[in-house]
Amino acid sequence: MASAEEPRVRLPQLKLDELLEELQARIVAARGTRDRVHSLLEAVLSVGRELDLEQALHSIVEAAAVLVDAEYAAIGVIGPGGRSLSAFLTAGMTEEQIAGIGPFPEGHGILGEVIRHPEPLRLEKISQHPASYGFPARHPPMNSFLGVPIRVRDQVFGNLYLTEKRGGVQFDEEDESVLSTLAVAAGVAIDNARLYEESRMRERWLLANVEITHSLMSGGEHAGTLKLIAEQARGITGSALAAVATPMEAAGSLTVEIAVGVDAEAHQGLVLPVSSTLMGLAFSAAAPVTSDDVHQDKRISPEPPRFHGLGPAVAVPIGMGKGDVRGVVLVARDTGAQVFSGEETEKLQGFAAQAAIAMELAERRKDAEQIAVLQDRDRIARDLHDLAIQRLFATGMALQSAGRFIQHPEAAERVMRAVDDVDETIKIIRSAIFGLRARASAVGAGLRVRVVDAVGEKTPALGFTPSVRIEGLLDTDVPPEIAGQVLAVLSEALTNIARHAHADRAQVALTTDGREVSLTVADNGVGIPPSGRRGGLRDIAERAERLGGRLDVSSPGGGGTTLCWQVPLPGR
Repeated sequence: MASAEEPRVRLPQLKLDELLEELQARIVAARGTRDRVHSLLEAVLSVGRELDLEQALHSIVEAAAVLVDAEYAAIGVIGPGGRSLSAFLTAGMTEEQIAGIGPFPEGHGILGEVIRHPEPLRLEKISQHPASYGFPARHPPMNSFLGVPIRVRDQVFGNLYLTEKRGGVQFDEEDESVLSTLAVAAGVAIDNARLYEESRMRERWLLANVEITHSLMSGGEHAGTLKLIAEQARGITGSALAAVATPMEAAGSLTVEIAVGVDAEAHQGLVLPVSSTLMGLAFSAAAPVTSDDVHQDKRISPEPPRFHGLGPAVAVPIGMGKGDVRGVVLVARDTGAQVFSGEETEKLQGFAAQAAIAMELAERRKDAEQIAVLQDRDRIARDLHDLAIQRLFATGMALQSAGRFIQHPEAAERVMRAVDDVDETIKIIRSAIFGLRARASAVGAGLRVRVVDAVGEKTPALGFTPSVRIEGLLDTDVPPEIAGQVLAVLSEALTNIARHAHADRAQVALTTDGREVSLTVADNGVGIPPSGRRGGLRDIAERAERLGGRLDVSSPGGGGTTLCWQVPLPGR
């Protein structure tokens, strides 16, 4: 009996073991799913906490690699136009590996496939896909691939790329589902970070405008305000250089009054034509003008060299509308930096427009103060004329009449001297009245404009346009007699270049520090031959000597001639 029932006892026991094993496997799978869901929730919370956009992107790519157990992960940000990548962040590679591979991908091959078709893409072997065309040298081997798009408000922001699942296995549907879920959370986190960054940027622009307005309305100097505009624009946009140019009256040119940052000295005082330069075009069109590579831009004059190491740039007008442009602000970033987006350009233009309004208000305030001063002077002049002069005139007439009745000669002489003194006092008061009522009137263009005009007149004879740099308070510090000598020397120097130098480039620099004025004219011509005529140079030297100055003429190693004419300013 026992032997006959034994098979019937073992059969249920085997089925029970199988059921237990299956139950245990399902428990393990459930625990794995629970752990994975827990990891996904942790990743979502970690990504959602980031408010800095770059840090949020790093958190996303690192979380993606951990969730699907991938050896390598990357996130590509799609640039303007939606056809290429503007940024690429990786996880799983060392700095040495990244440097060995070279420039980051632009979005071709498999990466471009996800850009062109923003849907999840899962591959067992990358090389077998028709869009694949291999990896660059020193690139680590990659086979399995999983890519999913990241959308921000229904717009594709970028893509997550995962390769080489650990353990040699393939990415499965669950990996795709987990990564797609993370991509949704990443889109929300990126949107929050962008909104936070935008609010902070808006706050910085507002504070910058407040500071500029306060500087202007509290009586700050014009040059100090322009420097503040340049510094704020450079700092907020993350630029390496910022420059502010203002129009020159009746010259059709701009002069760079302020420059801060890389090679600022090379920009300071430059005179730029309105018709063909980056800043000039922004001024004449009253609209922003951008450049992807300012160092190679043909709208930048080659002399003097001043944009080395710089790349993306934008010039925006200070003001709104063609009739209300007060200048131009230019900012430029380092080579390889991100180009200025339309949103960045719009904010910079808004900042410049607000600065123009502040400048307008400050000018109106100064005009009102000036009118008040002039009205007060008119009142004083009227009181002097109607009261003081009339009473003095009457006193003089009375003294003159009384002198006829004075018999003592010495007393009569003293009375007549008093009458003469009264007459002289009346003349002095009348001169003071005339001075109070006189209006400042333009007696001619300033030295800046006259120098630019002189260079323009010599341009046809030269066959090219020299670069011009003007710096300092030339219109106020340089007296007319020295200004005339400066123009004569400049004309003579440019004439010599046109006749004898055989040059194709020339630079003119006119500067003053308040103590002396310096004119430098340089060219890349044949130089001065030893046996050549020197009548023009002798005349230029004599002009300097008569004013207590000096002339230095040199030939740099690269060829050409450099003429430096310096004279002191009177009373300095």
